[in-house]
Amino acid sequence: MKNLRLTAALAMALTVAGTAVASASLMQNVVNQPTRFAGSCCVYTGKPALQVTLSMIEAGGGPSNFDTATLLKVLAGSHFDAEVAKLTKQYGKDQVAQFLKTFDFVVADSLKIVTAKKVALPSKPNPDPKNGPALAGALWAAGQTGEAYNVEVMLDRAVSHPIHVQVMLDIDKKYGLAADAQYHAILTTAMKDLAAAYHLNAMGQMQSM
Repeated sequence: MKNLRLTAALAMALTVAGTAVASASLMQNVVNQPTRFAGSCCVYTGKPALQVTLSMIEAGGGPSNFDTATLLKVLAGSHFDAEVAKLTKQYGKDQVAQFLKTFDFVVADSLKIVTAKKVALPSKPNPDPKNGPALAGALWAAGQTGEAYNVEVMLDRAVSHPIHVQVMLDIDKKYGLAADAQYHAILTTAMKDLAAAYHLNAMGQMQSM
């Protein structure tokens, strides 16, 4: 019952954060369809941005050694300790630990599905996996709908919508629906925090203050 209440609360929080937008304003290949954890909109139906995805994976240690904490250290840079403290205060130590575990699983499961489907990964990542602000900007841009940032659109662009859906179902089986909702909620917060720290616009570009 506690997990069900948590799931409902997280889903509601994401809905409020996020996202009933006018279809006329949406970007190409972004459609106004309901999502599991981000409210009434949106779904990305185009091809995945695999160079950005590869950059994210390499920043986390590579396909065989991916670690979410390593990725976050690259993305956040000097903001890392403050961001971990903020997320821990906001969500709790156990929830943040589960988020890290879920994110690790998401990458491993996505790679498993991609391999099974014989999807060819690019030979080179883009942006540079060592450039945390550039990678944060690319991920922030990948989540844009034309009206706002949406974590589910970012994940659609990372691997494609069908694979994103399959990964969510796999999360449910392994960790439960509450952990799945929590993963989306904490990732949304982390991305918004990075965007604020780097002063990113919707294109993922750093703006001067």
